[in-house]
Amino acid sequence: MPESSSTSSHSHHPSRTLYPKGPSFDLEYFSGRDYIVKDFVESLSDGAIATRRSAGGAAGANQAFDPKPLIRTFEHAQGTLNDLLGDLEIRENELSAAVRRAEAQHAQNLNTLGRKLNHTIESFQKLDTSLNGAGLSKATDGNMAVETGKRLEELDRQRRRALDAHFLIECWDEVSNRGDITKLETLRRSGNSEGKLRVAHIAKQLLRISQRLDPKSWNDNSNGSYGNGELSPALNGNGGDNLPKKNTREIIEKFSETLEKDLLKQFDDFYRKANFEGMKECASVLRDFNGGASVVALFVNQHQFFIDRSQLVTEEVGGDAETWEKLADPDTDPPGVEPSLQSLVDDVKVVVQDESAIIRRAFPYYDEVLGRFLQRVFQQSIQQRLEMVLEKASEVSSLAFLRSLQSSRGYLNTLVDDLKAHGLTEAPDSIASQTAILLDQQLEDLFVPYFVGSSYIERERKNLEELYASLLFKFTAFHSRRKKTATTFMASLAKSGSELLTSAKESYIYRLDSSESTPTQRQMLLRVAGLKDPGDVSKPTEPELTEQDGVLSVSYAKRMLRWLAEGVGRGLELSVSSETPKDVSSLLSLLLTTMGESYVDVALDAALDAATAQENSKTEPDFTYLQTLRGAISVTHLMLTCINTVLIPLAANNVTTRREMEKKTNFAVSRAEDKVNAIEQRTIDVALVWVGKLLGGQKKNDFRPKEGDSSTAWLEMLQTPTCEAICTFLTQLHNTALTYIPSSGSNLQTLFTELALGVRTQLLEHFRRFQVNGPGGLMVTKDMTRYANLFKEWDLEPEAKSAIDTLLEVGSLFVVGSEALREKLRGGQASGSTGNTGAGAAGRQTGSSATADTSGAGLSVQEIRAYVLKRVDTNTVAMQSVLNSL
Repeated sequence: MPESSSTSSHSHHPSRTLYPKGPSFDLEYFSGRDYIVKDFVESLSDGAIATRRSAGGAAGANQAFDPKPLIRTFEHAQGTLNDLLGDLEIRENELSAAVRRAEAQHAQNLNTLGRKLNHTIESFQKLDTSLNGAGLSKATDGNMAVETGKRLEELDRQRRRALDAHFLIECWDEVSNRGDITKLETLRRSGNSEGKLRVAHIAKQLLRISQRLDPKSWNDNSNGSYGNGELSPALNGNGGDNLPKKNTREIIEKFSETLEKDLLKQFDDFYRKANFEGMKECASVLRDFNGGASVVALFVNQHQFFIDRSQLVTEEVGGDAETWEKLADPDTDPPGVEPSLQSLVDDVKVVVQDESAIIRRAFPYYDEVLGRFLQRVFQQSIQQRLEMVLEKASEVSSLAFLRSLQSSRGYLNTLVDDLKAHGLTEAPDSIASQTAILLDQQLEDLFVPYFVGSSYIERERKNLEELYASLLFKFTAFHSRRKKTATTFMASLAKSGSELLTSAKESYIYRLDSSESTPTQRQMLLRVAGLKDPGDVSKPTEPELTEQDGVLSVSYAKRMLRWLAEGVGRGLELSVSSETPKDVSSLLSLLLTTMGESYVDVALDAALDAATAQENSKTEPDFTYLQTLRGAISVTHLMLTCINTVLIPLAANNVTTRREMEKKTNFAVSRAEDKVNAIEQRTIDVALVWVGKLLGGQKKNDFRPKEGDSSTAWLEMLQTPTCEAICTFLTQLHNTALTYIPSSGSNLQTLFTELALGVRTQLLEHFRRFQVNGPGGLMVTKDMTRYANLFKEWDLEPEAKSAIDTLLEVGSLFVVGSEALREKLRGGQASGSTGNTGAGAAGRQTGSSATADTSGAGLSVQEIRAYVLKRVDTNTVAMQSVLNSL
C-alpha cells in the first residue's frame, strides 16, 4: 500500500457512510515512539461504536449487538498488516544483502591492506639488509633509516589496532546476535598470558560497548528484562535501527566471572608450585582486568600465616599468677611484654620479611600488595591479640594495664623498626617511604583508642592517686584526729591507736570495695598501706598506730617519686609529644597536692602545734617534734629536685604551662619554708621562755654570799646552779637541733644565732637585778664566761660572735677595781657608744623576753653605770669618783 495515500486512524474518525471504510496505516505508524498496542486495538473499534451510536433513540438502545462491523474492521486490519509484513520482509532481505556485501567488501579491504603491509615489511627488510650490508656511515642515511623504522612501527601499530578492532567487532556480533563467545573462549583457552591479557582487555571493551549500544540490559528500573531468545526492542539514537537481540551485559559478565575464576585458580596453582613468573603473569592480567583486587585478596586472605594463627589469636590470655602480680606491684620491675603477644609479634617479623621477597617476585605492583598484607597483619592479628592482652591486664589492676600498654607499644615499636631496617620488598636497599609511612600509621592506629582525649593521663593520675593514698594511709589516720591543743606529739590521738586504726581501716576498705578496684589491685593497695586483708586469717592481728606512723619518711617519698618517674617515662613513650606539657602539669599538681599538702604540710602543722603547746608547759620543753623538720626538709628537697630535673624541663616547649608550673612549685616550697621558719621561731620562743623561768629561780645570795659562808667551797664552784641548769638545757636543745635539722643551708646557723642573742639579752637584763659583792663578782664572771664559752661553741653568724663578748665585759665590771675600771673606760671600751646595734642574723623577733637591742660588743655609758651601781662597793670614794666621771 503506498505510504502517500495512507491515513492514520489514530488521528481521523471514519466517514459516516452506510458501508464505512476500514482504517488504513503504514510502517511509519508502527515505528513511532508513541505506538501502543492497546490504543491501536481500541482505534480499530472506534468506527463501529460511532456507527452504532448514530442510530440514536430508544430503538438504537434496545437493538441487539451486531458484531459484523467489528469483524469486517479487524479483517481489513489483518489484511493490511499482512501486506505490511510482506513489505517488511522485502526490506529486511535488502538490508541483509547489503550487510553481506559490506562484509565481503570489508574482508577484501583487509586482505588488500594485509598484502600491502606484508609487501611494505618485505621492502623494509630488504632496505635494512642493504643498509647493513653496504656499511653506510653517513648521517643522512642513518636518519633516513630511523625515520623509515618509525614509519613502519606506526604502520604496524595501526595494523594491530585494525586487527583488534575487527576482532572486537566480530566478538560483539557473536555476543549481540547469537549470544555466543566462541572466539573469546578459544582465545582464553590458548594458555599463554598474552592471550589472557587480550581476552581481559576485550571483555572490558565489550562491557563498555554493551553499556552504550544495549542500554536496556543496564537499566535496572526497566519493566522487564528479555531472555537470551527474546528480541530486544531498544532503539539507538538514530531512532529506527534494531539493537542487540541478546542480553549482552549478562553474557559478558558471566564470561568475565569465568575468566576471573580461571585466572585466580591458575594463580593459586602457581603459588603452590612456587612459580613466581606464572603468578606475575596472572596478577598482571587481573590487574588490567579488574584492578587486581581479587588476586590480592586471594593472596592475603588465604595466606598460611592467618590460617595457622586464627586459632591462636582467639585463645584466652594465660600466664602464671605470679607474673601478673609482679605486673601489678608498683615496687617491682615489670616482667615485660605478655608471652603470647611476644610470640605473635616474633612470628609476624619473620613472616613479613619472608613474604616481602615473594611479593616482590610475584606481583608487578608489589608495593600495594605489601601494604594490604601489612594492614591485614596489624588490623586483624596484632590488634585482636593486643586488645585481649590489655583487657586481661585491666582485669588485674590499673597499673598492670598501663605497664602492659607500655611494654606492648615498645615491643611493636621494635617490630616496626626491624621491618624498616630490613627493607622488605626493597631489601637490601632502604625501605620505601610509602611503606615506612604505612607501618607508622598502622602502629599508631593500634593505640588510638587508648589515647582519646585525656583518657591516658587520667589513668596515670588515678593510678598514682590510689598508690599515694594507700602509702600514706597510716600517716593520714595518725593525723586525722589531731587536736589543736595537743601538748605532746602523741597526744593528737583522740582515741587509742588500735581503735583509730580500726575505724580508719574500715572506712578505707569500704572505699576500696565501692570502687572499681579488682581483687588483685585491692590486695596490692592493702599491702602498700601496710594493712591486713580481712579475708586473710593467716596473718596476725593489725598492730596499733605508733608515733613513727606520724613521722615523715624519706623512703616513702622516694617510693612516691619513683612511681611518679615511672609514670612520666611511660607517658613520654606512649603519649603524643604535643600533650606532654599538659600531662606533666597535671602530674605536678598531683605531686604538690599529695606530697606537699597532704604529707609535708600536715606533718609541719603537727610539729607547729606541738611547739606551740610547749610555751605554757610547766615542765622542761620536749623538742622531739624537731625531727619533723629533717624529714620535711629532706622530702621537700627531693620533691623540688624531681620537679626541676624531670617535670618542668618537659614543659619547655610551652612557655605558659612552664611558668604556671614554676609558680605552683615556688608557692608550695615557700609555704613549706614558712612553716619550717615558724616552727624554728616557735622553738626559740619556747626556749627563751624556759630560760626566763630558770633565771627567775636565781637566788639573791648566789652573787652576794654572806661573810659566814665558806669562801673556799664557794670559790671551788664553777658556776651557779641556775647557770648550770640553763647551760644543760641549751646544750640539750643544741644537740637535738643538730640531730633533727639538716646541716645544709643556713637554718641551723640562723636558729642558734637568734637563740644565743635572745639568751644574751635575757642575761644582760638578768644581771641588772642583783646586788653583787666581791666574792659574788667572781661567780658572775664564772657564769658569764660559761655562757660565752657555750655560745662560742655553736655555729653562729660572725656578727653574733662579737656580740657574745659583751657577756665577758659585763662580768668584768663586777670584779675590777676602781682604777682598772677607770683605765678600761679610758681605753675606749665605752667610747661614744650610745646604744646597741642589732646583729640582725635573720631579722626575726626573739619573743616577748627579747628586746631589739641585740647588740654590738660595746656597752653604752648608761649600761655600764647600771651594772656598776649593782656593786656593793659603789659607796666608796674611789667608785663614786669613777661613777661621777661617767
